[in-house]
Amino acid sequence: MAARQLVPRRAAALRWRRGYSSAGAAEYLHRSIVPTMHYQKSLPRLPVPKLEDTIRRYLNAQKPLLNDDQFRKTEELAHQFEKGVGRELHEQLVAQDSQNKHTSYITGPWFDMYLKARESVVLNFNPFMSFNPDPKSEYNDQLIRATNMTVSAIRFMKTFRAGYLEPEVFHLNPEKSDTQLFKNIIRFVPSSISWFGAYMVNAYPLDMSQYFRLFNSTRLPKPDRDELYTDEKAKHLLVLRNGNFYIFDVLDRDGNMLKPSEIQAHLKYILSDNSPAPAFPLGYLSSENRDTWALLRKNLLDNGNEEALQKVDSALFCLSLDDFPIKDFVHLSHTMLHGDGANRWYDKSFTLIIAKDGTAAVNFEHSWGDGVAVLRFQNEVFKDSTKAPAISPQSQPASVDSSRAVRKLDFKLNDALKAGITKAKEKFDATVGTLSLNLIQFNEGGKEVLKQKKVSPDAVAQLAFQMAFLRQYNQTVATYESCSTAAFKHGRTETIRPASVHTKKCSEAFVREVSKHSTEELQNLIVECSKYHGRLTKEAAMGQGFDRHLFVLRHLAVSKGIALPDFYQDQAYARINHNIISTSTLVSPSVQLGGFGPVVSDGFGVGYQVHDDWIGCNVSSYPARNGKEYLQCIHKSLEDIFNVLKGKKIGS
Repeated sequence: MAARQLVPRRAAALRWRRGYSSAGAAEYLHRSIVPTMHYQKSLPRLPVPKLEDTIRRYLNAQKPLLNDDQFRKTEELAHQFEKGVGRELHEQLVAQDSQNKHTSYITGPWFDMYLKARESVVLNFNPFMSFNPDPKSEYNDQLIRATNMTVSAIRFMKTFRAGYLEPEVFHLNPEKSDTQLFKNIIRFVPSSISWFGAYMVNAYPLDMSQYFRLFNSTRLPKPDRDELYTDEKAKHLLVLRNGNFYIFDVLDRDGNMLKPSEIQAHLKYILSDNSPAPAFPLGYLSSENRDTWALLRKNLLDNGNEEALQKVDSALFCLSLDDFPIKDFVHLSHTMLHGDGANRWYDKSFTLIIAKDGTAAVNFEHSWGDGVAVLRFQNEVFKDSTKAPAISPQSQPASVDSSRAVRKLDFKLNDALKAGITKAKEKFDATVGTLSLNLIQFNEGGKEVLKQKKVSPDAVAQLAFQMAFLRQYNQTVATYESCSTAAFKHGRTETIRPASVHTKKCSEAFVREVSKHSTEELQNLIVECSKYHGRLTKEAAMGQGFDRHLFVLRHLAVSKGIALPDFYQDQAYARINHNIISTSTLVSPSVQLGGFGPVVSDGFGVGYQVHDDWIGCNVSSYPARNGKEYLQCIHKSLEDIFNVLKGKKIGS
């Protein structure tokens, strides 16, 4: 709150004249004395790993997945690649990278990967993260929470655009670096060297180049490759309710935010509008195959909907108000991951979804950015809307004529468009109908116990996933864990490969031959896994994984029209990239749970959180896999691991 009082008196007086309520309706979340983009210019560049390191890491990851004969063949192909065409491609990549110092070697190919993908963004790409409820229960009313979160989101946008948002910094020693003294010094260090100043005190500024795409942005379907579109001049919000589209301005001509009581009045008007749901809800189109959607969008534009679509695309963000309460966590996951298809616009950079009981989540389109930017947004919005809410349950909406301020968008649909929507709905319902979501909470320990036992909490969670799959399906399969490379300029993500010879050995000992090992031997196996996983994690965060490097070399070969090297045609390469267990984690005081769809039809999507004294797991699957049983196996694995770490003997 103290930061808010740094607003100059003149601005405060102006705001007062414009009749702002005194209930924390400041235009900004805070005013950082270190400008938001202070470190951006001097961020280190994402390194291109050495080719020999990449091949070594790749073969290490392949070892647990292949038998001896398969491994020998893959090893031979890998070394041929390393000495031959791989070396040429690598040298071309290094040369290209040194010509493009303003960005990272992954940026272009990664955008291509997302934007050229033709599958629906629903379940295949868009994840969700749900907010914790407001600690003050009366603030979880749908209208109150929608107003407060909308105001906080606008404050975030304004704070970011004014350069007042605290830079995103990872502090290894916060007592030294996350202090007023350090900030007072570093703000005078020129941007071109500011990163080094932070590095000296063990602080790592993170890339913030994705943040501008949070607002006024959308993914436009185009044949072959979609486009990202941003229009920062637009001043309106898009609100979806009951499949209907509404817009109203939340900023005035000068970019000042509408009074919270007016935003409340407009949202109340939308919530009480009893227009029937449209017979052909447009939202379904954004769930279609991208080429199909591109053709239908062209038809929409040709049919006189250009202005209405422009309003959808350029809106600050999309607020979806659902007309039902959330029953339980499984219902929450289904609602926030895909919903009913009618009351969503999946192409917006993010949609803030608020259910009838105030349960809130963000569903975001993934091509423009990664979890780091969205999580920062969620943390700030949660903190601001709960600690400094713009309105209270006692607040009265402003007496304004919302029927003039709010406009319901009408779309002109011809027969082809109606048929397109009907087909999109059928496909959506069929796909979503095959998705299972299941959750568990393991309450017998978490981060605290694991740290006492000197093992990595993340390594233990990942070991449990390996052990569980072996118990259920009797095999070790390609596994993916996402790791941010935001410590580098224009970094995106790197893959940690949690399935290793160590996890395989440990899992087999626990699942198949527990009676042959003493508790101490089992403890040593866990410690071995933890050390190795720690090394992989550190390497990935430093841009020293192998997945992105090999991905870009392949992209380079294809773009140059070179015949695809044998290395990439190896079945083992296809298999390690068919990620049956796809995992992602985040823990934050604002986030209740997160989830995403499996990345392959016979896979699991595992969202997990390791808290101080419990571990949560949210698993998605299609009919080829049994998610409920997998979770039971995860629970059993965690039980066994914790018991062994506590020195207890376990039975098979």
